[in-house]
Amino acid sequence: MTDIKSPIVPAEWAPQAAIWTAWPADAGEWNGDLTAPRKDVAALVLALAESNLVRVLVNGEEAAASALAAVGQAAELVSAKYGDIWLRDTGPIFAHVGNDRVALRFKTNSWGGKYDLPDDLTVGDTVAEMAGTPIRRYDFVLEGGAVDHDGQGTVLATKQTLLNPNRNGWTAEQAEAALRDAFGTKKVIWVDEGLIGDHTDGHIDNIARFVAPGRVVCQAPSGADDPNAAILDAIAARLREATDSTGRKLDVVTIPGAGLYKNAAGGISPASHMNFTIANGVVVVPVYGTPTQEAALAALQDVFPDRRVIGVSSRGLLGSGEAGGGSFHCITQQEPL
Repeated sequence: MTDIKSPIVPAEWAPQAAIWTAWPADAGEWNGDLTAPRKDVAALVLALAESNLVRVLVNGEEAAASALAAVGQAAELVSAKYGDIWLRDTGPIFAHVGNDRVALRFKTNSWGGKYDLPDDLTVGDTVAEMAGTPIRRYDFVLEGGAVDHDGQGTVLATKQTLLNPNRNGWTAEQAEAALRDAFGTKKVIWVDEGLIGDHTDGHIDNIARFVAPGRVVCQAPSGADDPNAAILDAIAARLREATDSTGRKLDVVTIPGAGLYKNAAGGISPASHMNFTIANGVVVVPVYGTPTQEAALAALQDVFPDRRVIGVSSRGLLGSGEAGGGSFHCITQQEPL
């Protein structure tokens, strides 16, 4: 039986008190060029700020000055130390315990030991303290982008991430027990793997998302040259056979995928329209200048009729080589009411 005191993570479409992100500040993490990722983050912040309180972490005087120049008074700039901007994974996961809020904090091991940045160990505590939210700690590795919640006890996750030996070495049963303890999870819907070249080992937030209770969105292959065609078809097929914690069969909506996207270095990047951020009144969707992006935005507008769907370039955040690798959901963390 689930402990009645287990934290419950509200669905991302629930009302939010604030949304947190961070300003690119370490040129060494961005192939020496902060201009491109900063342009994308500024556009994200301005889109969110129309109907949200946006809090932007800034690391150092130069970062603070450049962020102020880019977004002005649209957001609240907050001085903090962080290794890089991926707050979905390094920040706290805000949840409710009864009528109280709590900041859930998990261990981090740099995405399986790949990107070791010291201040990423502490930025989650920093954000929780700034939000005035008590912390509850768990002694296992978990990144926020590895799980997607419907707010009713169902979680989406990939085996590639959660069962990876470079995290906790879990079996599926051990992972489900840990999620039950941390989130009161009643049902985990497992997807096998994420996109080719994903630095995170296949985070779910880049391939499939809850958009309402019992409803998920994922991507369809785009063109004969889509390198992820088989993966995307397998994801959709898996979701169509799944049921949620209530026993309800999922309503699966597929939208056009980004297709083949090569970065500045010529490599295939995990470009995805699934890495959108849901906030009060708005959904900000990453776009990459690909032929299907307008169709994808139109399809997502149908999915979110009560929110404005805005496409914002995320090519700078996606980056190339070891730099970047993510998008808007990866760099944001919502603080629910």
